[in-house]
Amino acid sequence: MKRRGFLAGSAAAAATLPSTFAIAQPARARTLRFVPQANLTLLDPIFTTALVTINHGWAIYDTLFGANKAQQVKPQMAEGYTVSDDGRTYLIKLRDGLKFHNGEPVRAQDCAPSLARWAARETIGQTVAKFVDEWGVQDDRTVKITLKQALPIFIDAIAKGGATVPFIMPEHIARTDPFKQVTETIGSGPLKFVKSEFVPGSSVVYERNADYVPRQEPAEWTSGGKVMHMDRVEWKVIPDSATASAALQSGEIDWYEQVQADLVPLLRKDPNITIGSANPTGFNGILRFNHTQPPFNNVAIRRAVMMAVNQADYMAAITGNDPSAFGLCRAVLPCGTPYGRELGVASMPADLTKAKAALKAAGYNGEKVVIINPTDFVTIGPMGDVTYDLLKQMGMNVEIVQTDWGTVTQRRASRKAPDDGGWNILHTWAPSVVIGDPVQQWFARGLGETGWFGWYKDDEIEKHSRDWLLGQNQAARDAAADAFQARAFENVPFVPVGQFQIRTAYRKNLTGLIEASGAYFWNIKRV
Repeated sequence: MKRRGFLAGSAAAAATLPSTFAIAQPARARTLRFVPQANLTLLDPIFTTALVTINHGWAIYDTLFGANKAQQVKPQMAEGYTVSDDGRTYLIKLRDGLKFHNGEPVRAQDCAPSLARWAARETIGQTVAKFVDEWGVQDDRTVKITLKQALPIFIDAIAKGGATVPFIMPEHIARTDPFKQVTETIGSGPLKFVKSEFVPGSSVVYERNADYVPRQEPAEWTSGGKVMHMDRVEWKVIPDSATASAALQSGEIDWYEQVQADLVPLLRKDPNITIGSANPTGFNGILRFNHTQPPFNNVAIRRAVMMAVNQADYMAAITGNDPSAFGLCRAVLPCGTPYGRELGVASMPADLTKAKAALKAAGYNGEKVVIINPTDFVTIGPMGDVTYDLLKQMGMNVEIVQTDWGTVTQRRASRKAPDDGGWNILHTWAPSVVIGDPVQQWFARGLGETGWFGWYKDDEIEKHSRDWLLGQNQAARDAAADAFQARAFENVPFVPVGQFQIRTAYRKNLTGLIEASGAYFWNIKRV
């Protein structure tokens, strides 16, 4: 076997960076208080794509690989890897010092089923899994994965994930049916989940994992030394934005993850608060149809809705009409990414008169449309309100069910009829960095029952995705990406409603906070 991967020095990788908090500091100084974007109701970051649960995952779990700001793959739990000359066998060696929170060592026997469970649910994971012959082990410290054929993106896929992240869990947990939630929260990451202090809808508590061995390299995005300078991280669930902002100004909390747009100017005036970006790559708003239920099992009706959507209305509602915080992007692959070309201009004229005529021609017969919408999620809830008004103007029979985000994430998994607890339309968003190609763009993938909520099935778009994946040169990949987008605008798995920034806010006495694709609690100090 020829070594064509990278190996990091095990001695350096195992070295523990010094803890810098002062022993004499009071408990409050060593506690980070954080207001999450929404209530944490699901604790399994493989079972759901909700970012609040993924952030919970980053706190308590770790990954074999991470990525830096440039999205370059770096070893994390891994010391490194090698790949055979034919590109079909990967050996991933674990670094020393890895322990789960229950004291057990992390073994390859934990990693292999963790990857397999993740791949069964995640869109890019399902694609990768089709190429995997075996998620296996060579010995306790070496994961051995054999492929049916070479797949150049393999390490990138298991390093970055997509809507969900390939977190490593103990073997007995990792072997849980991927379509059932795990019942234990045991990771090997820099924080431990304090189950006894978990109060859904109110608070979540984590404690520093004293046994965690950080890498030696500086922390950058999800790579490098995840050094915890805080003893405790306390999530305070505060649904009311004004209350959360007031708590930040008073110092009761330290970090408000996602600030409602109309409160940003007020917080900017406070000399003790820093305004940053919740994700520098930006977010993409999504209007998602349930393809299994009338009326949106009719593609012509989906096209009519797309024809009516005016992205400027959605962006104004989310950003407070701040032109510096949004852009119109009539593309399936986000603008600003390598394949983000605006191929949907003709399909999205924002013409209500034409949309009404198209709806009538499509045979719409007054079927009720149920929108499920969160009242406590300031960057998602406004999209549902805009869609409700739009569909009413089109003459549709529409109902909006306003609940908290936790209820939305549970109800969206229902395949029942809308009147029996199901749904027709929901809204969400995704960071540009994770949906920028035809494999990772899970909202457009046509995987059917194993795909994202709404269960869009389309063999043709899957062909374009595979053509991109196996493209032998850039011209072939460009052509496949364009065909993928063209098919999406023809068959309408979802409607893109614009691209925007979400502001985050934190006290200026915090340093080291990483502005990236999620909320990461390592590297943060109080000065």
